[in-house]
Amino acid sequence: MKLALINLLPTTAKVPFIRVRFVALALSALVLLFSLFEFANVGINFGIDFRGGIQTEVETGSTTTTEELRDLTAALELGEPRVQEAGNTDPERRTFLVALPLQPGEGTVGEEANQTARQTMETALTSVEGLEIRGTTVIGGAVSRELVVTGFVAIGVALFLMLVYIWFRFQWQYSLGAVLALVHDVIATVGMFSVTQMTFDLATVAAILTIVGYSMNDTVVVYDRIRENLRKYKKMPLADVLNLSINDTLSRTILTSATTLVALVSLYLIGGASLQGFAFAMIWGVLIGTYSSIFVAAPLLLFTDVERESTQGGV
Repeated sequence: MKLALINLLPTTAKVPFIRVRFVALALSALVLLFSLFEFANVGINFGIDFRGGIQTEVETGSTTTTEELRDLTAALELGEPRVQEAGNTDPERRTFLVALPLQPGEGTVGEEANQTARQTMETALTSVEGLEIRGTTVIGGAVSRELVVTGFVAIGVALFLMLVYIWFRFQWQYSLGAVLALVHDVIATVGMFSVTQMTFDLATVAAILTIVGYSMNDTVVVYDRIRENLRKYKKMPLADVLNLSINDTLSRTILTSATTLVALVSLYLIGGASLQGFAFAMIWGVLIGTYSSIFVAAPLLLFTDVERESTQGGV
């Protein structure tokens, strides 16, 4: 008896993806506009990596609440605290991230003020019965600003290198479509973090870079089949070739996305606070990346007038 999943997936699907391209592109445009609007008006909940500050991870009994820890740290008058409950796997224990802003002062004065604030916060937190401090991080303003610039430069460089790669492998029309799809994925991911207000930190930047690679890999598979079918079906209308190519790779797309999501959902549920943002970004990225490969990257070739007779370029 055959139980292989591949036997349950369509190998000769005829889903009319290209027929609904205008609906899909309109939906993508709305997502992008909404993401940019949210980013401009609400902003992102930057983690301590990007905004600097003092963050302590604590583990307490199940009866401790976010409000209790917030009131306790607010009473220290060291700035407005941020308290976030992290992922918990033990029903008897709860994990929280308690953060304070950087203390005023430059150079040595600022460093001493932050160390004093750290000690004061830790002393106050240990007064809670059953509370255990698991670690404290202090990141200065100069370091956080540098990390912001470095993080976004890394994303920009990744997008540029992907454009160059696709240009050499295929044609400029493919390169344009692939990079626009990647920009779509990155903006949609930033918008999702703006809506949910989940912590955006260095792990999230790493997730976005991984999403860029994952989405590009998915797009290249579709583009490679499009190039192959353009050579094979020289008289077939371009829209039909695109639709055929997407359907040809559909089973592979479903399998890859599904198996990746299984691992990521597990990571999100049991990975703890330090990996939760990364896993969330990756889950969203896999979904939006799969969508953009089918409904953004491929249909854009219709508008860039890809050349049939020059499809031999690349390796």
